[in-house]
Amino acid sequence: MICNATDLSPDQKAALEKLLGRRVHDGEAVSVRTFEPAVVSREQKIEIANELRKYFAEVDAARKPVSDAEAEDITNEAMRSVRPGYRPHQ
Repeated sequence: MICNATDLSPDQKAALEKLLGRRVHDGEAVSVRTFEPAVVSREQKIEIANELRKYFAEVDAARKPVSDAEAEDITNEAMRSVRPGYRPHQ
């Protein structure tokens, strides 16, 4: 379900703003979707987390060292490539 913010009743807009934790602007569209979460056991979650830690440790070991500023620039560039309107939080 996609609605334009201007089409929402004041109660609907207030509920959305409470959920989002910010004001909904008139030029925005709002999408609401429900889904069933995947059933993953605690053991599976732990196993997945351990595999991710192992993978990222391997990636970190193989990467070239960069300054914190360079790492931030690289991260911001990657975010903008998938979210063109992305702006880093200051």
